[in-house]
Amino acid sequence: MSGPIQKRKLGEEVRLRLLAQIEGGELRPGDALPSERELMESLGVGRPAIREAMQALERSGLIGIRHGERARVAEPSVGRMVDQMSEAMKHLLVHSNASLENLKDARVTFEVEMARIAARRHSGSDLERLRDTVARQEAALGDGAAFRRLDGQFHREIAAISGNPIWSALSDGLFRWLNDFHVDLVSVPGKENLTLAEHRGIIAAIATGDAARAAAAMADHLNRANEMYRRGGGDSGMHR
Repeated sequence: MSGPIQKRKLGEEVRLRLLAQIEGGELRPGDALPSERELMESLGVGRPAIREAMQALERSGLIGIRHGERARVAEPSVGRMVDQMSEAMKHLLVHSNASLENLKDARVTFEVEMARIAARRHSGSDLERLRDTVARQEAALGDGAAFRRLDGQFHREIAAISGNPIWSALSDGLFRWLNDFHVDLVSVPGKENLTLAEHRGIIAAIATGDAARAAAAMADHLNRANEMYRRGGGDSGMHR
């Protein structure tokens, strides 16, 4: 590799200084960062460099910025981490068919395992919560956006039965990425009643405590639309 080594921008240098304080524990979750003026004076840089650094840290999910308030170190959150990945995921899904296929495959594998775990760990209240979500989804027939939102909630609640918040956040992220950027892959118009029946079948399978049965019900549900799209001659897709 040839060519001169480029000097870092001032904004990047400020970002690295603040990042070191966060990673080193000098600034902890919830702590307010110094004001812009204080940072300008202590670091000897102008306001543009400070704002550039702050914006970069906010995009990374490390700090939160509210108008009229000092920036604060963000509380650790898997959900926030998933949100921060959304723009990069959008780029992948829009421009890479291979990435889209990989995401669909990953979601099937993930959701099937969540159903398996739910069969082993569920409580009576978990089942009631799932049944209530499906009932509300049925009431939302005719409202496509609400129906899909409750669809995502159904799958997130199954993941939550694991007791692991990382799984809940991933379930939410996987569904939202497909819904936001390829809505045709999480919705098959005219098949909403079949969706509801399959959701109730998944709940029934989880209720038996039979992990293999729950996993099979979930796999059948997620893979069903691929075959429907193939028969219809449309793009390959995956249902909820």
